[in-house]
Amino acid sequence: MTETHMTLTAEQQEILDGKKGETLAKVMETVVRYGELFGAEKLVPITGRYNHLVTSFGLKALGPVYDLMDRLIRDGALSGQKFSADPRPLDPGVPSSFLSNFVFRKFMYTKQDFYEEQLRKLGLMEKDAFTCTCYMDEVGNKPNKGDVLSWSESSAVVYANSVLGARCNRNSGIIDLMGSVVGYVPYFGLLTDEGRKATWIVEIRTSQKPEAQLLGSAIGMKVMEAVPYIRGLDRWLGQELDDAACTYLKDFGAATASNGAVGLFHVENLTPDAKEKKEALIAPDAKTYVVDDAELERVYKSYPVVWKKPEATPKLCFMGCPHMSLEQLKSWTDRVENALREAGNRRVVIPTVFTAAPAVLKAFEETPYAARLKATGVITSYICPLMYMNNPLCAKIPVITSSNKLRTYTTARYYTDDEILAQITKGGNAQ
Repeated sequence: MTETHMTLTAEQQEILDGKKGETLAKVMETVVRYGELFGAEKLVPITGRYNHLVTSFGLKALGPVYDLMDRLIRDGALSGQKFSADPRPLDPGVPSSFLSNFVFRKFMYTKQDFYEEQLRKLGLMEKDAFTCTCYMDEVGNKPNKGDVLSWSESSAVVYANSVLGARCNRNSGIIDLMGSVVGYVPYFGLLTDEGRKATWIVEIRTSQKPEAQLLGSAIGMKVMEAVPYIRGLDRWLGQELDDAACTYLKDFGAATASNGAVGLFHVENLTPDAKEKKEALIAPDAKTYVVDDAELERVYKSYPVVWKKPEATPKLCFMGCPHMSLEQLKSWTDRVENALREAGNRRVVIPTVFTAAPAVLKAFEETPYAARLKATGVITSYICPLMYMNNPLCAKIPVITSSNKLRTYTTARYYTDDEILAQITKGGNAQ
């Protein structure tokens, strides 16, 4: 019998002891050892209908991942659930040079088609189920309140925990798949009632609705991996999780998770746990952080500019990290059209890419907004901007964005939504 510090059920112990095959035993041991590192005393069943994987890109260097996938497929240790995966890294419709395309195809993402076939055999939901916003209605991987998940994409995990009320730790890549293969995850952290209590109270005292990505950045950098209980944000978002509130919290949460390591936040009078348990969610020794206009301005000015030439004219703009919602695509169509009209221009003056899930883009194409946005010169794409930029060639391009996640992980320069709109419709460094 394989020894563990956990208390396992008879079925779990049988899997660990190899009675259902050597490969499944190794997967179970991986999950168990992972849980032991965090003090988990047991495993609990995954109850979400679908899983989500963070590894979606066929980098040549990921040989061990492909070997692992082959082993799982060969031995029938497939995912217990169908799953979605993070966005693809390549799209021929996105502006790029001959040299960068050569590097992408011949040196970086040489295994993309091969890896996607592996994912299909393991249990991919459908051939285009590649997005960081798998919980969009159009995509179909939206967990229910209380569902136990085995996800690892940080922006998806924080959204599922906070906005949907599901339960998931910020797992590492591949661990997400391991949990789904055996059907269990270790019980610790954000899966527990105690682990979901807030150890920070954040008071929002701004004079206007705070920029989602900027507020998320400020909170993430302050509380790091802790759980914040946010007061005063419902003043600006209301007390119902409508499309506008969910879109705001999508971008807000992604910034808390990337600029810090937040896996769960509570918004008073708005998010599920906060509505149900109210101040009982706050730990007795919780610290307080006040966010006002001056604090947001301080945070904004603290961002480093890592362009080789800080005064350079932007050459590319990325919007949609995480992927944009259908409502965002529609509202930004209106905003771009109006701003171009005011500027006396017909098309955007900086190459601009709006990214969204393939299923969301398909739904968008069925609306009259799609032709209108295309007429402005804005490009829509399903790619991951982060994966596009994470190489020396693209890192040299002066890229602008309103995504704090993209700013954190690449050389992209952050501007607020209003500043981005001015730059892409008026040109230069207009703000």
